[in-house]
This record gives sequence, C-alpha cells and structure tokens, in this order.
Amino acid sequence: MAVKIRMKRMGRKHRPFYRICVMDSRKQRDGAAIEEIGTYDTSVADKSKRVTINMERVDYWMSVGAKPSDNVATLIKKIKKNKFGTAAAPAPLIAPKEPAPEPEPETQEETAETAEATSEEAATPEEETPSE
Repeated sequence: MAVKIRMKRMGRKHRPFYRICVMDSRKQRDGAAIEEIGTYDTSVADKSKRVTINMERVDYWMSVGAKPSDNVATLIKKIKKNKFGTAAAPAPLIAPKEPAPEPEPETQEETAETAEATSEEAATPEEETPSE
C-alpha cells in the first residue's frame, strides 16, 4: 500500500482548516485516514503557531516509507528549521489629498471687459499676406 502524509481539508467555505494525516494515496482527499498527526490553521495570525505536528510520528511514518506531499514537506522543513518568516506589515496610511480650491465666480464688470476685448479683436481687419 502506498502511504502519503498529506492534508485533509476541514472547516467551512472561505475558512480553511487542515488536518495533517497519514493516508493511503488511493483514497480521496477528505477520505478515511490511517492516523492524524497534526493540524494547519491558515487563519492564525502568528505564523509559527499555525502548524502543530507530532514530529515523532512523522519520523516513524517516513521511516516505514510514507512520502509527504509537497505542501506537507514544506511545513515539516519549516518546523525543523524553525523558519516561518514574518507576516508583512500593512501598508502605511496616506492622508487624502485636499480638493483644489474652486475658482471664484467672475463679476459682471469683468465679463463685460472680456466681451469688449474679444469684440475689438474681431473688428480689427487682419492683414493678408500677399501670395506670390
């Protein structure tokens, strides 16, 4: 019988919780386990406390030929080296930008002056360039 050490998903939707189990490789993911040797909870904030594994049982099962899955092998390696890393700090908060001041409405005198200036420009004849 081919034996694997792998994770069995528990928990509910969008809230995963895994049991680390020794299983026959032909069984389905959430099928019957030979032995449950640990847990992995992804929602725990402290990364070093997410995983609990009975390392004596892992060593025993690996000595009799059980192969860990890729994810379980990574967890075992992190436990042995005690290197879990640190959680990333949240991004710094940035103060919102102040809105640009609105332009002041023009008075009637200013609009009259600009209207006169544009009418004078239109009234002046433009010099035509002689064509050769």
